[in-house]
Amino acid sequence: MMRVTCIMTNILNKHDCKIELNEHSLRATPARVALMKLFESVEEPIDVQTMIDFLDKKEITTDNATVFRIVNMFAEKGLIKKVELHEGKFRYELSSKPEHHHLTCQKCGTIQDISDCNIEALESDIEKRKGFKVTSHALEFFGICSNCQK
Repeated sequence: MMRVTCIMTNILNKHDCKIELNEHSLRATPARVALMKLFESVEEPIDVQTMIDFLDKKEITTDNATVFRIVNMFAEKGLIKKVELHEGKFRYELSSKPEHHHLTCQKCGTIQDISDCNIEALESDIEKRKGFKVTSHALEFFGICSNCQK
């Protein structure tokens, strides 16, 4: 069964985050729906403080503990995944995004997606040379972006 996600919205198949939440046995509360819409609208992984600020701007009343519970529920249900960029906090993004990794500028903090790093070949090589079956991986790049190099 093909699952339509928030990130894949088009004119022919309009997606409703409320339906997706219900499909994952989650009630579609205003905070949950707003956070799903936030996740579908951002390009880079976001932290919990960004989510809290977003809900405040939307005048959706909730406390910080509730936001953390929502994030944990979304992750547990496979809607979002945790991203660690060595900043002392976690960020999150939709699990439905195509396989990719991140480039993080250590000067300005911008985060860019990179999807063409041929990780499948590396995993295959690891399996052949080491007899180790890779089931998941985390690969992030840190450096200086082109704007900060100027």
